[in-house]
Amino acid sequence: MKLTIRQRTLGTIPLLEVVEERRRNDVLPLIVYYHGWQSAKELVLTQGRLLAEAGFRVLLPDAANHGDRYQPIIKIPSLTFWQSIQTNLFEFGYIVNHFKKLGVVDDRIAVGGVSMGGITTCALLTHHPEIQAAACVMGSPQLVNYRTRLLEHAAKLDRFFPEDYESLLAWVPKYDLSQHPDTLGERPLLFWHGIHDLVVPYDHVVEFVKENPEANITFIEEDENHLVRVPTMKQITAFFKKEMIDKNQ
Repeated sequence: MKLTIRQRTLGTIPLLEVVEERRRNDVLPLIVYYHGWQSAKELVLTQGRLLAEAGFRVLLPDAANHGDRYQPIIKIPSLTFWQSIQTNLFEFGYIVNHFKKLGVVDDRIAVGGVSMGGITTCALLTHHPEIQAAACVMGSPQLVNYRTRLLEHAAKLDRFFPEDYESLLAWVPKYDLSQHPDTLGERPLLFWHGIHDLVVPYDHVVEFVKENPEANITFIEEDENHLVRVPTMKQITAFFKKEMIDKNQ
């Protein structure tokens, strides 16, 4: 199968569009897939290729401050991190709307991401009922707890952080999936997490799954650190194919 990988810029958003070449102008189910912290869109391209081979139009954006939008990390702890996530949230609808206007996307919309991209994914689910399926890979559905974790880490290192830190990030609880689990509804959500992950707590996902036994959640845990290998990418692809393509045939 021959794929086409096209570099696009939507406004100020650089992204890669990955799709089967012979179907590049067809209406296909869409997946927006986000990379992780201090990474770039090219580093999730293997996942993008696998999804495109399964029949999706895949969009891999660079988050703000990353990839072709690289900016040095601001010295105030976690400012750049949260700014990058919030910009993803601002831009998601703009990206989808652009491809709908091109006539190559319908209502079959999914989202996924790795680490920071997984956190973005969970946040998007709280405000975007049009998303039909999602995959959070090494991310957290507990944004408030993760915000606290970053604050505590900065305090241990005796680094400066603003006294009004929580107020400056007052938007975070509104996008915390663990505080608004009802927004998930019956939509299928895949979590994949390594049990030895020291970057994004594995426990955040375990707690969310236990607290929401009625949710349509697939939880895959591996004897792994904060690392995604190709077999995991194939599991993610199989999940999206099952939920977005096979069920609609």
